[in-house]
Amino acid sequence: MKLGRLFWKFFFAFWLALLLAGVGVGAAVWWHHQADLEQRERERDPALAGGPRAGWAVASAAAVLAHGGTPAVLSLLDEWGAEGRAPRLLVVDEAGHDLLGRPVSAEALASARRRADHDHPAAPVRQVLSADGRTYLLFVPADAGNRGWEGVPPGPPPGLDLPGRPPGPPFERRRPPDRPGLGVLIASGLLASVLVSALLAWYLAKPVRHLRWAFGAVADGRLDTRVSPLMGARRDEIADLGVEFDRMAGQLQALVGAQRRLLHDVSHELRSPLARMQAAIGLARQDASKLPATIDRIERESVRLDELVGQLLTLARLDAGSGDAPEEAVDLIDLVAAIADDARFEAETLGKTVHFVGDGQALTRVRAELIQRAFENVIRNAVKFTAVGTAVDVTAGVIDGRFRLRVADRGPGVSESDLATIFEPFHRGRAAVTAGGFGLGLAIARRAVTSHGGQIEASNRDGGGLEMSIVLPLAG
Repeated sequence: MKLGRLFWKFFFAFWLALLLAGVGVGAAVWWHHQADLEQRERERDPALAGGPRAGWAVASAAAVLAHGGTPAVLSLLDEWGAEGRAPRLLVVDEAGHDLLGRPVSAEALASARRRADHDHPAAPVRQVLSADGRTYLLFVPADAGNRGWEGVPPGPPPGLDLPGRPPGPPFERRRPPDRPGLGVLIASGLLASVLVSALLAWYLAKPVRHLRWAFGAVADGRLDTRVSPLMGARRDEIADLGVEFDRMAGQLQALVGAQRRLLHDVSHELRSPLARMQAAIGLARQDASKLPATIDRIERESVRLDELVGQLLTLARLDAGSGDAPEEAVDLIDLVAAIADDARFEAETLGKTVHFVGDGQALTRVRAELIQRAFENVIRNAVKFTAVGTAVDVTAGVIDGRFRLRVADRGPGVSESDLATIFEPFHRGRAAVTAGGFGLGLAIARRAVTSHGGQIEASNRDGGGLEMSIVLPLAG
């Protein structure tokens, strides 16, 4: 798979960050090591031997002297001397004489006494009170016989075998393990940084490639494409972007599906009146005596087509941007009252009535033509379906700072499965089919209400009938 530019940007960014971090840590360690070396060099005494083996020898002899006295430490020194590779450990009394009569350097003795007085940690020096009550100073002078002790890994001195450890040559010098060269360390660091950078870049660039593929698929018309399953168990902003992409693709799929259904329904609704008009024209040509009736039929179908085209244009304007009508200040309660009064006049000719209840004012700025059409469609739809001898209850008012309209009829109602679809274009239930109409009135009403930030809902009424509820925000 071809790696994109985003992968290389991530790769080089992480690699550079890791290299800078490694250089910074390495420089800090080097500076600390140099400072430690300088400090050790300042504390180093040229007259005394240091290092772990000299310290172990001094500590061992000091313990033997404190608990066994001078005979025990003399025996230990003789044993170490017989080995030939032991350090020249001096045990000096208060007069400055070594127990074995070996020469004592005045410089080494003065340095040892100074370090013993100040408990200096640079070189091992012990001042011990022996079992016979005399005080001795134990140290290793830094002469030629003691070179090579510093920097050698510590081990038990001769004659002091540790339990569970087989005895070996005392003070055997061990070769320090080979350390990797500087080139190996640098190569290892570079390899580790390259691998980490590549993994991080791949981890971040992979979902971006999935998104790119998904966008291309949607652009090619595959609206059922979803990218969330490709994200796996990711829980980050890129995964959230994939979820939003899926939501967008789902909405596009629903919108395109609705548009296709709308085109199908429009073609069907237009075909029916056109077919009737063609049939009427054919009858007029066959029988001239039926010409007046044929003309009336053609006129009715023309009016029906004009009404259908007008509603389709209104629906298209609402879908395209809620129409281009300007906003104006309207009292919604007065608007509903006027519509209810006109509907009452029409309903009374059909043996029905409309009851309106509305108090107060609901001043707001709306596109009056659209809102008026929405209210008319809902109220006239209720008058159409309410039973003869019943009333349509229309209630308008302001509740909690929002305008609320309730329209309830005593018609056949709507099945529960159709409540969510009656606002779709060209949706008509069984009662609507017998009553006529195109099924666009409630669709126009919903789009007009939602374009103003409102809500419209339908529910079946207790005792039979349908209840429509419209809620609109009040804006100054």
